[in-house]
Amino acid sequence: MAYGNASSVYKKNQIQTASPKQLVILLYEGAIKNIRLAELAQEKQDIAKVNQYLIKAQDIVSELSNALNHQNGENAIASELEVLYDYLLNELLQANLKKDVEKMSSARNILSELLEAWTSI
Repeated sequence: MAYGNASSVYKKNQIQTASPKQLVILLYEGAIKNIRLAELAQEKQDIAKVNQYLIKAQDIVSELSNALNHQNGENAIASELEVLYDYLLNELLQANLKKDVEKMSSARNILSELLEAWTSI
């Protein structure tokens, strides 16, 4: 079995067996990773890769936003996260349009803080 295939199988199993909390953590990690890859691609002036990675990060943040639970007494938290995710989506969109490394870094830092909060729960 090739390494790439084994890695893909491991990742698929990790996702399928993850708890909801673990899935959120994986999504945050994926968004952070893609933003960092976009920053590195920007350093190399590889605009196509910057676009590709930032779109992946936007897709992940959109998924986090769509998965918010506005019921079960968690409406206030979900509403605050929704506002934050909307802000992040806008920052990532602007970062992509302008190839703005500061906006990329800002979004990555916010996601890192959210990741830290989720891992401490």
